[in-house]
Amino acid sequence: MRKRDAIIGTFALGLAACGSNPNSPGVEYMPDMYRSPAVEAYVDYGQDPYYFTEEKAAEQRERMSARKPVNGTIPFSMDADKAQFNMPYPYPNTPEGYEAAGAQLTSPIAMTQATVDQGKVIYDKFCQHCHGATGQGDGPVVNNGGYPPPGAYNGPLKDLPEGKIFHSLTYGRNVAMGSHASQLNKEERWLVTHYVKYLQNGGKLQREPMADAGAATTN
Repeated sequence: MRKRDAIIGTFALGLAACGSNPNSPGVEYMPDMYRSPAVEAYVDYGQDPYYFTEEKAAEQRERMSARKPVNGTIPFSMDADKAQFNMPYPYPNTPEGYEAAGAQLTSPIAMTQATVDQGKVIYDKFCQHCHGATGQGDGPVVNNGGYPPPGAYNGPLKDLPEGKIFHSLTYGRNVAMGSHASQLNKEERWLVTHYVKYLQNGGKLQREPMADAGAATTN
């Protein structure tokens, strides 16, 4: 009897899987195995309500799936040439850390025309709207938005050390400038720093030496 029932059941299942439409896949068993659902960014779809309650799943769907990295997380590069960027930033976000960075921190990247050009691309995307295309503090946020202008790179910020520039990009500076550490990695921040130095130097890779104050003058 059981054998006959099994045969009948199998036959019925076979008939159910068939249809008159030649394009029909028939009965789909566990369609998610080959028809994966689309997943939207920043949405937490929650636990499967088949195993958990629908209330639990609905509660989790209200939460965003994207999360900020844990404090202290460091992007890691397997490129041996970029191993220096894997180390944590040692200077704290304090006035003392700012001064220490200015006195001790130097760029691990050589300043060349290529790195300056790379820095300009990043500067134009993230900095020029406030600092201006040539670092005069006359970007559209200042001109059109009425915000206080930042110091010009050939004026008040002309002698700002590269360590302080990098530190400001990392943590932000004062009220108007926020941290750029989440948008730019360490290498990119150093490239921007090189371009800022380039603007400080009047559009040159190296700053021209100051004239000797003790040189004799002619009448």
